[in-house]
Amino acid sequence: MNNELIINVTNQETRVALLENGQVVEFHLDLARERGIAGNIYKGKVIRVLPGMQAAFVDIGMDRAAFLYVDDALPEKRRLEETEEDEDEEDNMDLSRSEEADQRSASLESMYEEATIDRTGETPIESLLQEGKILMVQVAKEPIGTKGPRITTHISLPGRHLVLMPSVDHVGISKRIENEEERKRLKDLVEAHRPRNMGFIVRTAAEGKDEKAIRADIDFLVNLWKEIKTKHDKAKAPALIHSDLNIALRAIRDLFNADVERVVIDSKQEYDHILSYFGKHMPKLSTKIELYEGSEPIFDFFGLEIEISRALGRKVWLKSGGYIVIDQAEALTAIDVNTGRFVGKRNLEDTILKTNLEAVREICYQLRLRNIGGIIIIDFIDMEKESNREKIFQALSDALKNDKAKTNILKISDLGLAEMTRKRTRENISRLLSEPCPYCEGKSYVKSRTYICSEIFRELRRELKDIKGKNVTLNVHSDIADMLFEEERAGLEEIERQFAKRISVNDRPNFHIEQFEIIAS
Repeated sequence: MNNELIINVTNQETRVALLENGQVVEFHLDLARERGIAGNIYKGKVIRVLPGMQAAFVDIGMDRAAFLYVDDALPEKRRLEETEEDEDEEDNMDLSRSEEADQRSASLESMYEEATIDRTGETPIESLLQEGKILMVQVAKEPIGTKGPRITTHISLPGRHLVLMPSVDHVGISKRIENEEERKRLKDLVEAHRPRNMGFIVRTAAEGKDEKAIRADIDFLVNLWKEIKTKHDKAKAPALIHSDLNIALRAIRDLFNADVERVVIDSKQEYDHILSYFGKHMPKLSTKIELYEGSEPIFDFFGLEIEISRALGRKVWLKSGGYIVIDQAEALTAIDVNTGRFVGKRNLEDTILKTNLEAVREICYQLRLRNIGGIIIIDFIDMEKESNREKIFQALSDALKNDKAKTNILKISDLGLAEMTRKRTRENISRLLSEPCPYCEGKSYVKSRTYICSEIFRELRRELKDIKGKNVTLNVHSDIADMLFEEERAGLEEIERQFAKRISVNDRPNFHIEQFEIIAS
């Protein structure tokens, strides 16, 4: 498989795209003013215990209190066979806990509604936590929508080849390493060098690595854990104790594998950082890192801007002329399949089957690209034949095997509805790149002001190199003008210095918030 990692870095944002055979399948965005916190470790203080929900709220120094579920507060005594479901999760970009716990908390996360839960025989949270108790916690899930971050007391520190779990005394092996001899070899290596009472999960990237590489990862993670404990002991709650790597290095750590033929990045500074990281962890692969120095913006060069814009659309056209419609709510996504302009060549049932099969491929691609999670309902076009419904179900199951996120799917009903769940650990792409629309009272979305400013900066970089005069006029919506004069002023001044131009910003109240004009003056 011809895979590539494309990384675009500016002062305002870092964007990472994973390409498989030239097609973008994953997109990650990190805004400089809104850095992600998944994987960060905090010294937190319990501010409220909710026995009826078997959960607690913990102050970690953010605007919204973090949410701690009882299973994530229990002492971690999991054996290897109990954690095999978690092992594969460590190969994803975001730290996450078991799907079982994620599903059991789904109703709680929905605005944290008060509810009484029958937990006969389980340890009650009030016996574990009291208001004012100090905890070391790690963010397992980013804040999503109106929900605060979800945290856990079960700390995990990912390295390149291993994941350190300091509160667990076992060694686990990723199930993606299938060769039994290799599994035994890796487990023996880790057992021989790990400190007592510390656990490790061997990641897929460790397959084929020698003792030196495994030992280096163990030493690095153990020393990192010692530093974290020292900082925790000295800090006053609430406090940030440890930050995860930036998104570019996380992409290298978590997405770079044998299938990725090269990493292309357009920032010299970040390029040097990545080379340094490779020198420590993957020196033989440093030749796969390329610095992009073309005049055309890197995402334009690889044709990614069009795909990202397409991922914000509600309607997605299929090659046959059919289309799918994607509607996202807080906890549920509905996808509707339609024949559109496709009329087929033989009969109605054949036309419907072909449209549904084409929709399956596009739906699975969109789920991964947009990072849609939670409950997903797919309304396929009604099929009379049971055999055709079975074909669609099998095609959907096969297509989802390439998805790193855990999915569960039920049989297609007589009404043509397929119900499934997909693990969600961070905001989907539409929530990242857009905000509630002020023109329709939040019923739909427009691009966020921050992202519009980023688009303006990218367009300025494209056009200013061809403008000969020294003065340029930028006409924008009033809200965007305010943002360019305040939060994004440094970015505008950087472009002025880079191109030796003077940019005058004029507000146009009658403009749509996404509309702007660049005029040579």
